[in-house]
Amino acid sequence: MKSILIASLLATASAFAPTQSGRTATTSLAGAFDNEIGAASPELGCWDPLGLVADGNRERFDRLRYVELKHGRIAQLAAWGYATTWSGARFPGCEDFPAGHDAVLKIDPINLIPVLLTAGALETLWKQKEGSFPGDFSATSFPVGFGPFAKTEEQMIDLRTKELNNGRAAQMGILGMMVHEQLDGKPFIFFDKFEVYSPHL
Repeated sequence: MKSILIASLLATASAFAPTQSGRTATTSLAGAFDNEIGAASPELGCWDPLGLVADGNRERFDRLRYVELKHGRIAQLAAWGYATTWSGARFPGCEDFPAGHDAVLKIDPINLIPVLLTAGALETLWKQKEGSFPGDFSATSFPVGFGPFAKTEEQMIDLRTKELNNGRAAQMGILGMMVHEQLDGKPFIFFDKFEVYSPHL
């Protein structure tokens, strides 16, 4: 398991390395999608080190953005759930379930049914709104969206940017927690291991 996590970290790190195109390295699309939300910075623009949308293909960009948002939303729930179960909280009937990786390895197949049903419902009931931005599931009857917090287009863009960035942070966060658990058995840094230094003591 540790070797798999280390390989994942190396693959993640390599994704952030600039790719070589001829004699020059590039991390930007030179304007193709530089105005999209989530651009790394005005100087860097839409960072695409692997050149996945270097040809300016809008359909491919929207598909990748949709997948990125989906993974970010899952990672936010995963990080929340990981921290919650590690604190000892459990659903009724699951009090004996371990936290972290052990829960995945030791869970009974029968207990996977609610998980699979929930995942299936999310995949089939939530629908992308036709012609809207990737990740807009307002085409469903279930109330989703930013509600009263986005009354203007500027507020909508601001909230979409925050969601995208929080999803990116959560993906790195849940990976970090899993790696920490494999390294020392705990997914977090516990400050009770350290002495607080003060020059006045």
